[in-house]
Amino acid sequence: MCASGRGGVGPFADGGVPSARSPADDLGTVTVIGVAQDELFTVNPDLGPPPEPAGAGGSAVQAAPASSPLAVRMRPRTLDEVVGQQHLLREGAPLRRLVEGAAPASVLLYGPPGTGKTTLANLVSIATGRRFVAMSALSAGVKEVRGVIEEARRRRQYNAENTVLFIDEVHRFSKTQQDALLGAVEDRTVLLVAATTENPSFSVVSPLLSRSLVLQLRSLTEDDIVALLERALTDERGLGGALKLTDEARAHLVRLAGGDARRALTALEAAADAASATEHKTIGLAIVESTVDKAAARYDRDGDQHYDVISAFIKSIRGSDVDAALHYLARMIEAGEDPRFLARRLVVHASEDIGLADPTALQAAVAAAHAVSFIGMPEGRLALAQATIHLATAPKSNAVITAIDSALADVRSGSAGTVPAHLRDGHYAGAQKLGNAKGYRYPHNVPEGVLAQQYPPDELVGRDYYEPTQRGGERPLAERVPRLRRTIRGER
Repeated sequence: MCASGRGGVGPFADGGVPSARSPADDLGTVTVIGVAQDELFTVNPDLGPPPEPAGAGGSAVQAAPASSPLAVRMRPRTLDEVVGQQHLLREGAPLRRLVEGAAPASVLLYGPPGTGKTTLANLVSIATGRRFVAMSALSAGVKEVRGVIEEARRRRQYNAENTVLFIDEVHRFSKTQQDALLGAVEDRTVLLVAATTENPSFSVVSPLLSRSLVLQLRSLTEDDIVALLERALTDERGLGGALKLTDEARAHLVRLAGGDARRALTALEAAADAASATEHKTIGLAIVESTVDKAAARYDRDGDQHYDVISAFIKSIRGSDVDAALHYLARMIEAGEDPRFLARRLVVHASEDIGLADPTALQAAVAAAHAVSFIGMPEGRLALAQATIHLATAPKSNAVITAIDSALADVRSGSAGTVPAHLRDGHYAGAQKLGNAKGYRYPHNVPEGVLAQQYPPDELVGRDYYEPTQRGGERPLAERVPRLRRTIRGER
């Protein structure tokens, strides 16, 4: 329904009219004096119609100037050029239907930087034939938001022209600024496409959430980044085939990108400028390293380097060389190794090479694994580093792995034996007739809590598996375990 010139029609027409606020409230630097709230966004007929648009609003993409950054020039012009986000762009998915012009609805695009939020907003405006207005929450305030909505109302009334309003970093808007959008979204004065890198459940007001589709974008895969780089190298909007990229340089650019298309294209552009300045026709690894000031980690996640570096990492921890361990950890993190893989190796190492010499080592490793899972990277590097330092400086013992492997060897060789009758389950009907649980002695009935009793099968009586060392927390165990064995076996 089009807005009319009468009062009472505006973004607060849904009943959510805020009370009058003072200049000290969170309106930024805007002060509203002597104007009723329900008149703020009403079309003023004295203003007259807006100027005629130069062309169909948003109906075509104008080519970016040649002086624009590569990432801008290579922005997809059609849905077919979009790389990644296939979970949102498959046939019948809400975003594809929106981009194709069906069932316009306001959306919140939630995802990491460089995943295509601005691009998709542009494509929505093109598909729906709407005028496109972009704002950044970093620089826009309530006054600017109101101005855009007022202009959108005028254009809709006088030119039947609709507006797509794209707001980047919408989570940086205050509650008041977000509330100012509600009425315009409700009556579709604007089709809102808002982008945020923060979880909108915590950073966007509930009324705005309820009026919008929330779509989560994912970081681009390595294959997606490769496709973008190849397109930029060959497309006339990009480098037009003037330069080639070596496999090593391409792999390094992919690692540098971290799933961010803009970062990948920016790094490629810097390397291309350096290559052109030195009259090179090929962008090699050395050129990329020199332009982005970040050396390529000599690490292949699928090859020998993967196994060599993780082996050196574990052996450095085992050898208590904390500095070497941190070096190898840094190499793997920088090369993009899966942090969950690193956390799993730390958990294994905590028992394999430390065990009860430091009972807190396993706790530290498991805590690091949970932290990585919970907070992700890059912050997860701190938990990984803390666990690495803990394990590398802890006293070492391989008694745990030696004990379980010795026990497994006996079982696999057939030394399993029959469970002694007094240890069998005696809780079911008929168990007593079978002699189960008869003669079992309850350790808590004696002051020491330990008494003479056979626990292993007959074949394994006297077999020792766990041999604690004299290091760290196992030193007292080295004295206690033999005493326990003597008591249990009735040797004293």
